[in-house]
Amino acid sequence: MSEAVQSPIGWERALMAAEKVKERLRRAVRALEAAGVPYAVAGGHAVAEWVGRVDEEAVRTTRDVDLLVRRTDFPAVRAALESAGFIHHHVLDVDTFIDGPKGKPSAGVHLLYTGEKVRTHEPYPSPELHESERAADFQVTTLAALVQMMLMAWSNIDRTHLRDLLDVGLIDATWPARYPAPLKERLQQLLDDPLG
Repeated sequence: MSEAVQSPIGWERALMAAEKVKERLRRAVRALEAAGVPYAVAGGHAVAEWVGRVDEEAVRTTRDVDLLVRRTDFPAVRAALESAGFIHHHVLDVDTFIDGPKGKPSAGVHLLYTGEKVRTHEPYPSPELHESERAADFQVTTLAALVQMMLMAWSNIDRTHLRDLLDVGLIDATWPARYPAPLKERLQQLLDDPLG
């Protein structure tokens, strides 16, 4: 009598999903590097890189990949990512590359452009590529630039990422002085009331 093959249970599916996202990140950055296109990983994966340097157990997963690139490099970025199996879509004013025909925009590769605001209401533009450094597997935004991007976006997930950086001691009470208003006030607010 043969045993029935069981599908993975919830936590196994979550682990498999996290592995797929890591593979998507690797494939995207390898394609850009092979094409000689400058970039820097931003967003949740950049936070994971920084947090993981201090405490691997504090790393949080995220389903999308945010890449900082120059708008003038868009044709080369598009060619490189499409050669790696990604499909370009323009979703809610964001250049997004979904992972194949069945990919989802929410789990895609999202482009952020250097020197441009991600959203018009944000007080400052995204950092330049020189505000990045080499990690083991990819180019990553510097901690200071990453914190600034999170303070500008100021969404729930960005505040959660900032709390993760606070929790492992990567940013502290000395950091608000590094930023102009209103970013310094936002960071001070988070320092004063991390759960608020």
